[in-house]
Amino acid sequence: MPRPVTLFTGQWADLPIEDMCRKAADFGYQGLELACWGDHFEVRRAMEDPNYVNDVRDRLDRYDLECHAISNHLVGQAICDPIDERHQTILPPHVWGEGDPEKVRERAIEEMKNTARAAQKFGVSVVNGFTGSGIWHLLYSFPPVPESMLEAGFQQFADLWNPILDVFDECGVRFALEVHPTEIAFDIYTAKRALEAIGHREAFGFNFDPSHLLWQGVDPVEFIRAFPDRIYHCHIKDAIVTLDGRTGILASHLNFGDPRRGWDFRSPGHGAVNFEEIIRALNVIGYDSPLSVEWEDSGMDRDHGAAESAEFVKKIDFAPSNVAFDAAMADQG
Repeated sequence: MPRPVTLFTGQWADLPIEDMCRKAADFGYQGLELACWGDHFEVRRAMEDPNYVNDVRDRLDRYDLECHAISNHLVGQAICDPIDERHQTILPPHVWGEGDPEKVRERAIEEMKNTARAAQKFGVSVVNGFTGSGIWHLLYSFPPVPESMLEAGFQQFADLWNPILDVFDECGVRFALEVHPTEIAFDIYTAKRALEAIGHREAFGFNFDPSHLLWQGVDPVEFIRAFPDRIYHCHIKDAIVTLDGRTGILASHLNFGDPRRGWDFRSPGHGAVNFEEIIRALNVIGYDSPLSVEWEDSGMDRDHGAAESAEFVKKIDFAPSNVAFDAAMADQG
């Protein structure tokens, strides 16, 4: 059976959930990966209103849409990050509060625990998100970075996230980190180190997104091969590298969509990600969960891109063979 083709609603949170459901159904999606911002999935309401999760399910059902995962990237970012004014723009007011960094972190931790509880009430088994990182700013080792500072960063991640993951375990829900620059894990080696820091506990895995790996020069297929039992969810998103002798891979402090950048995101099928090899690799590891379009392309109308992406994903997905192609010849001797 083909994997469900869903649409992540994070980039559509300016729209009411009713409009989002209508659009997704019209675009041809089978489900939504609901973002925990805007009014798409509200963790606080899920915890306080006994009717809320059923109301959300009823709305999805009206449009014949499934939901296999919810995503709370923005609150997760505040767990390990050094908190500054940027976080106020992404956090719910009740998490930001008065803005004291450690109190913001405490409230973010509680919100992530409640996200696991809300997911359990809603009947989904995966929460996607970010972790933040206390050591991302140490990426370029000058002034020279002692190993002890990196060890402290991964230990901070373990200390802050293990109590959250305890609640995920209690709820029977798994957390899937979207491996991404500014997170504790942003490539294969840092993902391995993050797993080691938390003792490879099962509650923690990955939301595989090839776009964040490609521009770094990491083969997304190698990530799947490195973590065959930890791919808990999959984003379909494309990217392209546009180095021309003037552009830089670190993007020169230029925002997405600026043609002077050395790389940018693209609508699926319009970048350099080899999705066929990704599907083959997902087949090898037995991944049968959603292929969720995270649509980000500053150069394309989003309605056009989302509709086109639904068709694109349905076209590229295929099941593995259940028979060797040359099996029929074995009986001829």
